[in-house]
Amino acid sequence: MDFRISVKGFVVKDERVLIVRRALNDAHKPGVWEPPGGRLELGENPFVGLKREVKEETGLDIEILNHLDVKHFTREDGQEITMLLFLCRALNYDVKLTEEHIDFEWVEISDVKNKLNDFFHKSIDNIGKFV
Repeated sequence: MDFRISVKGFVVKDERVLIVRRALNDAHKPGVWEPPGGRLELGENPFVGLKREVKEETGLDIEILNHLDVKHFTREDGQEITMLLFLCRALNYDVKLTEEHIDFEWVEISDVKNKLNDFFHKSIDNIGKFV
């Protein structure tokens, strides 16, 4: 069984959170809205990895502000994932998506639960402790 660590960043600017929509041909969650991020490389520092993933997926540089949550789950393919979720601040705002995602939105913090599935709701609640 394969075990990996993944990171996601709730990137905020002006009381809004950046979410991205997975490509429709994505193998695991096609078309799903999510915060940017992804799996770490083996031995990679989570902070370095989150900055790398957000930059790769959105073109944004970020500052990591606070840890929000930890999630454990098993993907459909049997891979076990520990996901670390962080609150981040965007240092630039010109989003440039890669082929991994087909759309993005800056969503009001108060409305982001309506766009993301229940898996992320506790993490979203934790944003309010810091914003």
